[in-house]
Amino acid sequence: MRYNKIRKMDISNGPGVRVSIFMQGCTFNCKACFNPETHDFNGGKEFNDEVINEVLELCKDDSIVGLSILGGEPMHPNNIEGTTKLAKKFKEEYPNKTIWTWTGFLFDRDLKDKEVLKYIDVLVDGQFVEELKDPRLKYSGSSNQRVIDVQKSLKENKIVEIKNIN
Repeated sequence: MRYNKIRKMDISNGPGVRVSIFMQGCTFNCKACFNPETHDFNGGKEFNDEVINEVLELCKDDSIVGLSILGGEPMHPNNIEGTTKLAKKFKEEYPNKTIWTWTGFLFDRDLKDKEVLKYIDVLVDGQFVEELKDPRLKYSGSSNQRVIDVQKSLKENKIVEIKNIN
């Protein structure tokens, strides 16, 4: 597994100041993707325990409210094991900070039985569709994408979307 980059202080991928990691590799190749350099599974750098420790260390700062995991595609079968390991360690270390994750896969169709969901607070799901692009949306690029409260959705056994995001 590989990753593309880490942003130490990101204010655009989730609320507040966050650490963001962009996983490497995606097969969706959405038209007008904002991050096409992350599509090649052979690009980027090796993702390993040292990278996980670096991310956790960056998140130690009190001004950091959470971790954002993007891509590429963090939920691709080649990446989900590493994404799960990172998310689990993050929640063990920082149970009061949030994890936001973006994926082209669908929560209810593709991910509902995956371990990684135990650790994610908010999931933005669905592939970006250029024809449905809406710049007014705060944390998604197109109107087909959903901003999901994962823990509430798991508890209630139905998708609970977050509509009013500050």
